[in-house]
Amino acid sequence: MKKMSAELAANFKNTFLSCEVDQETIWRRLFVESRPYSDKLKKLLIVNTPNCLDETQEQFQQIINDYTLQRMKQEQYLKTVPKLTFPEHEDVKAYILLEFDDFIPSGNPHYRDCVISFSIICHLDYWELEDYKLRPYQIAGYIDGLINETKLSGIGTLQFMGASELILNEYLGGIVLRYIATHGRGDDSETINPNLPAPQDLGSGAW
Repeated sequence: MKKMSAELAANFKNTFLSCEVDQETIWRRLFVESRPYSDKLKKLLIVNTPNCLDETQEQFQQIINDYTLQRMKQEQYLKTVPKLTFPEHEDVKAYILLEFDDFIPSGNPHYRDCVISFSIICHLDYWELEDYKLRPYQIAGYIDGLINETKLSGIGTLQFMGASELILNEYLGGIVLRYIATHGRGDDSETINPNLPAPQDLGSGAW
């Protein structure tokens, strides 16, 4: 009986219970696994000067090299809780808020399709970069290039839904990107034992 319980646990896959893993998968895709684009994203978030993308400025590369994924989360560049805090004497920074919302049934009974959104928030005084570029739209461009039409393990295939401008107040604003994460029946099939019931089958009378 104990063995059966352990085996059933392996079949207990659920979108809500894997959000922390999904967050890490997305952050790693954006900021660890996709250089040199990951470095450009870091510069746009961390370096608040208009020439932050200037490749001749070696000091900018040195600055971002000190930022691990964990440090970026600790210093609030990367957010999953919809709350911004502004410690006294803190340098101006940009933020990416990652959210999972609008869950619906999918073609895989173990997971839900959902909308994944990236809220890119920058101080309005620091939007403008060199060559008429805008900081939040540059961040959005790199995120979209790395995420759209990408299949991520445990999350599904991300497809662009839309984007809209976001103005929070007279100081902060940006853009929101939205993607639908679609699961297929093949997702995680290697970890599922088809001969054992999934949790949703246990009350059906089949077991």
